[in-house]
Amino acid sequence: MKRGLICCLCLLFGGTVFGQNPSKEEVLTALNGCATYATDVLLDEEGKSRCDYNMILGEWFPYEEPWHTGQIILGLLDSYKVTGNQKYLDAAKRAGEWWIGLEIKDNPVLKGMVAATHGDSRGNDHIVFSTVTDGSHGLFELSKATGDDKYARVATSAITWMLENMYAPEMGVCYDIVDLKTGEVLKTDRDGLGLDLRPNTEGSPFFDVYQWTGEERFKDAHILLSNSLIEKQAPEGAWMDYHPNDKEAGSFHPRFNLWYAESLLDTYELTKDRKYLEAAAKTARLYAKAQRKDGTIYYDNYLDGSFDKGSICGSAVAFAGIVWMRLAGYGYDEFVPNYEKSAQWLITNRYAQDHPDPNVRGAVVNTRYRVKKGRVWLTQRDVGTSFGMRFLAQYYQLKFKK
Repeated sequence: MKRGLICCLCLLFGGTVFGQNPSKEEVLTALNGCATYATDVLLDEEGKSRCDYNMILGEWFPYEEPWHTGQIILGLLDSYKVTGNQKYLDAAKRAGEWWIGLEIKDNPVLKGMVAATHGDSRGNDHIVFSTVTDGSHGLFELSKATGDDKYARVATSAITWMLENMYAPEMGVCYDIVDLKTGEVLKTDRDGLGLDLRPNTEGSPFFDVYQWTGEERFKDAHILLSNSLIEKQAPEGAWMDYHPNDKEAGSFHPRFNLWYAESLLDTYELTKDRKYLEAAAKTARLYAKAQRKDGTIYYDNYLDGSFDKGSICGSAVAFAGIVWMRLAGYGYDEFVPNYEKSAQWLITNRYAQDHPDPNVRGAVVNTRYRVKKGRVWLTQRDVGTSFGMRFLAQYYQLKFKK
């Protein structure tokens, strides 16, 4: 039997009893387990994320490496803040060096942009907006942690290029795809690529650049796109007109809407206008309904309350928990039980530290089941651990650093 075939048979079931909040020691143990896994396994020799581990083949497959790597940077930095373990900061710096190495210097049209290609369905010929921005926040945080502004400088340069070339304020959206060779921003669908004209506040890129530079145009763009989000939000709290939500099927993505909710909380910090809090809370309530009694959130969820148990999404458990904690801090106490369930779930649902397959030891469970070309793909994804680190560190700060 291949190592990958037995991965999901040996999960770590910790000492936390369901219904009880985890102890300080349990949170630290889980956080260190995740951070060690991210440092020693998830980051490859170049410093980028290995991304998706096929448990049947026992092989790693890349998938949108820039944003996956950026999330690992965030998780490692949060882990470092709690533990003071220099190893985690050094790993975040190694990942940051890889990320800023994507800066484009030899193409005058794209100069200052980064080659953040999708690498999966869109291939390696196109830069995708959210592939940059879902990872860029980690670069700003890395500059803060190290005192070296080169990480934020590269991220700022790329986001400035995006503001000047991909931002469409008259429609309240941003264009999503850039041709890596020509620098052309795709404004019509070609070759069945599909164009995702979306508000694209994932990762709050314009907010971050405003915070870093003080340039008002970035603040204005972030607020305009946030207002567009409110206008385009469905009553249930999701943004059903945009991929990867599926309006026809009534299904919503396990993280996409949370990105937007998180960005709206940043807008509240800028404006103190509660309409942004209320919009984020609508999204948070949708995910509270999707969370099962034991804390689980599955990958496939539907507006009617149904769900598919085929894939377990630990990253959604963690990301929703981060949004719930933040909203609770603004007075939305209704979400306290939800983030407490997330904490219990993340402590309990990790692969054992002595798991026979070293590719998953200490990881947060985040599976994706699909059938591709007649073959079953059962994947353990890195994002469970990267978001898990963020949640566990922030939960620790909330509960035990008062």
